[in-house]
Parts: sequence; structure tokens; C-alpha cells
Amino acid sequence: MCAKHFDVAIVGGGPSGSTTGALLKKYAPNLSVLILERETFPRDHIGESLLPPIGPILDEMGVWDKVEAADFPIKVGATYRWGKNPELWDFDFLASETFVEQERPGKFEGQRRRTSFQVDRSIYDKILLDRAAELGCEVREATRVTQVQRQANRIEGLTLSTGETVTANYYVDASGNAGIFAKALEVEIDCPTTLRNIAVWDYWQNADWAVHIGVGGTRIQIMSLGWCWIWFIPMGPTRTSIGVVLPASYYKESGLRPEEIYTKAIEEEPRIADLLKNATSENRLASTKDWSFLAHNHFGPNWFLVGECAGFADPILSAGVTMAQVSARQLAYTLAEIHRGEHGEEWLKEQFELGQKERIKTHIRFGDFWYTSNAQFKDLQGFTAELATDAGLDLTPERAWAWIAQGGFISQDLRIGTGGFSITSTLKMGDYLSDFVPETAIEKNNVLKLNYEGAQRKKVAVYHNGRVFKEDCYIRGERMLPLFSQVLMLHDLLSKNPSYPALMQTLQQLAKTNQFVRQALPEVPDTLDAMISDGWIEATYDPTKPLIKRNRDIRTVRQNQDMKR
Repeated sequence: MCAKHFDVAIVGGGPSGSTTGALLKKYAPNLSVLILERETFPRDHIGESLLPPIGPILDEMGVWDKVEAADFPIKVGATYRWGKNPELWDFDFLASETFVEQERPGKFEGQRRRTSFQVDRSIYDKILLDRAAELGCEVREATRVTQVQRQANRIEGLTLSTGETVTANYYVDASGNAGIFAKALEVEIDCPTTLRNIAVWDYWQNADWAVHIGVGGTRIQIMSLGWCWIWFIPMGPTRTSIGVVLPASYYKESGLRPEEIYTKAIEEEPRIADLLKNATSENRLASTKDWSFLAHNHFGPNWFLVGECAGFADPILSAGVTMAQVSARQLAYTLAEIHRGEHGEEWLKEQFELGQKERIKTHIRFGDFWYTSNAQFKDLQGFTAELATDAGLDLTPERAWAWIAQGGFISQDLRIGTGGFSITSTLKMGDYLSDFVPETAIEKNNVLKLNYEGAQRKKVAVYHNGRVFKEDCYIRGERMLPLFSQVLMLHDLLSKNPSYPALMQTLQQLAKTNQFVRQALPEVPDTLDAMISDGWIEATYDPTKPLIKRNRDIRTVRQNQDMKR
């Protein structure tokens, strides 16, 4: 029997596989795309809490309306018992009191561009996979890859559980923690942290929501105990995911079975126990390991790794699915451009790998900071101390901020901040996690001299409207400064006048008539602090010029105001 051939074969029909396939067929409809999924959808899966960058991707895929019609809760933010004291605090995507009550289903516009979803993966994943099929992907469920046929580092074909073999010009591993290609090709795995946890979870019916915001809006709950933390994620009007995360070492030493660990945690957390007083467990307890890792290579001669099989960051930041779909979108663009042949293939592959690695490493690093900043882990002090030592964390305010800054604040796609949080939000979290510097560099200085000494000017990939564009950037060591959007604007203005007060005065004038400047203006302090931290600006103080203080009194990070439970 002759092997059936495709332009692209994708292993895994979860969010990363379906997003890659759907967008590839949208932007390169003549390509033949196969998606192989070992299970039959719908099926449950953890990773239910999404972040705002997911909205534009769902809209681009053409599934926003279907996802919205599924009546998933609108994620406005999260409530934490985490950090310096047991008081609850919130991180919101927008201030909850500004959330306008709107009928659902709603459109991807206005405040919905700043919020996200909490999804039932059995429904969400099927919506995405069905969309890939609608756009022309050949989708085969209940079909496993039993062998990866390889020649050195090149894949020659895939043997399937049906007994047939399929071949492709390019192969994509989106198989999640199965890591089919990584194992078959013996891809080296890095473990940049000693953070090794396990998760135990179950689903519940008719749990109360901790808070109702507008129509269908709420927050996930992240509650710390002395030895673990608990997630509480409403996924629909009646269904809730509740999980317990704890160090694998503590679990082993406890001698308790997973169900005993789970029951113990819920009984000891009064807020969660209260929300469950009228609820019923579905008795579908499951567990897995949550060990952060990063694959050394994310592509080969004719293959790619995307999503969780390329790397995993601890779930404390709720970033896994969102990061996977962001990477999948960029991979779809990459494969479409390789087919067009207008850019060098190796450059396209390297740019994809650069972005995906950067996202995963940043979240792993910031996850370490979150764990070592949680004084509520009273039974895990040895664990957090060891983690802090191994990570090089010294939690004096200045050194803690310097440590976070080592990871870089400017990403390839020009997101300013770290771990999905802006610099201003991260500084505000110092009120709850760990004290930070009372003033950042932009608050203590007013002369901003651009510094590109030793930097090389190269091209960075920008992914927009189905195409990959080459934009200028500076690269020095591991730091990158993309020269577009607000960074290019600041570069041009500071090249003419390094005065910070003069810069702000000019921008405020331009903002009166220029919508782009008006929208970028609130982000300027963060962008300048990032450029200083990453070495692109030398900041000094001129006593003849005024200082400009950063506004840290933001309403999206603050003490919880819900009715106390």
C-alpha cells in the first residue's frame, strides 16, 4: 500500500494542533493538512484558564462566536491567597467596577478585548478541532502514531494505529506531554528549575461562584495552604474544575494517596469548602506531574515542536494554553511563508523557535519567583529555600527586582513586562508578593541616552494578517530591541532629545490628534523602564530637570473587595 502524502502532518488535535491547522488552511488553502488525534473528542483536559491574548487568535480562527455561544464564564481576573500575608488580593484584566453589563453572546469588541475565558476543555477543544476540519484539514480522531520513521534527524513518515503510513513535507508535533517527536528524535530536554510539582484534580457540579461580575464574569480562585495551592475554575454555569498542586517530594513523603491529598486540601481551605457546600463531585479524580522543562531544539530539517511538547511552565500563571495557541499561530504563519518561498526557510524556523523559547523561559522564571515569594507555604520552607538558592533568588527588594529583570522585559513580539504581567502590575504585586524597589530607574532619572554600543542591527519576524514581515531590531547578547510600534516612536524622539520631561511633553501634545500615540502613552513608562533594564538606554539624573513619578495606584491589582467568606 502506498503511503498517503500531505504537505503538513500534525500530531495532536488539542489547541496547538487545531490552531496550527486552522490558520495554515486559512492563509495557505492549497496546502493539504492532516491532523492526527489519538482520542475521540469531546474529552476532558486540564488547562481551563485562558489569558487575554487568546481573544484575537479565536477571532482570527473564526471561532470567537462559537466559543462565546458556549457560555463559558468571562475571566475578568484572579483572586489570590498568596504572598506576604493570608489576606486575599485580586489581579484583574480591567477594574471590575468598570466592567459593563452586556448581553451574551457578545462580540469581540470593547471590554471583551481585555478579558478572557474559563473554558470546559471538552467543549472548547472540539470547537477548535471542528473549525480546522471546516477550513479543510483532514482530521482523524482515535488514531495514534505508533512509530516515527526517521533517518538521522529527519522524519521520513509516521506509522499509524490503523496500520497505514503517512508522509509529509513537514511534520508538526502538537502532542502535548506525550512528546512523540521529542522522544523519537531524542531531543535534548533542559530543566531550568528545580520546581517539580504534581497536580490532582476533579470536576464538580453546582459549586457556587466566588463572585459574579456583570453578566457571566468572574475570577478564578488561587488559594494557598501551608503545603499546597488550590485552583478553583468555573468552566460553565454548573461545572467547575478544582485542582491541588504540591511538590512531588512532599507528596511522596506524606504517604497519602491522591484522593486523600485532594480531600485534605479542600477540607483545610475554608473559602473553597464554602463554595462547595452545595456541590457534587463528578468522581473523576486524576493526577499528573507538573515539571517545568524546555526542549533544546524546537525544529529540525522537516519537523517542528509546538505547545506543551516544546516546553512546560508551572500552571500558577495560567498561561499554558494561551502560550500554546500563540506559538501555534506563529507556526502556521511560518509554514505558510515557507511554502511561499519569499523568506529564507532557516530564518523563519529560527524566528519561530526564538519566540516560543522566550515565552516558555519567561514563564518558568517568573513561576520560580511566585513560589519563593509565597510566605503562606509554611510547611514548605525548605522546598522554597532550595528553589530560591537554585534559581539565584535573593529576595531583598533591589536584588529581587534585578533578578526578575535578568529575564528581559522586551519580547520578540514587543510585549513589555514578564510572565504575562506589565512592569507596572508587577511592581504593584510587590504589595502582596515581595517588596520591590521603591523607585524604578525611570522614576529616579530624567536624561535618557540611547545606547546601542556593541549591538548588531538585524531582522526580527513580525506576524500579522497571515504574513511574516521583517522588521529592524537591535541584538546584543541575549537582548533584543524590535524597532517598531511604540519602541520605534521612542527611539526617534530620544534620538533628537534625550530629556524625559521633554519626551512626555511632546507625546502629550501628539496624543491630542494621534490615536496611536494616545493609546501608547500609558505604556511609555513601562517601555522606557524595559529599555533601561535591558541596556538600551543609559539613564542619568539632571538636577535642573524635574522627575516624573510612575503611577502605581492601579485598580487592577488590589486587596480583594468581595464579600468575605
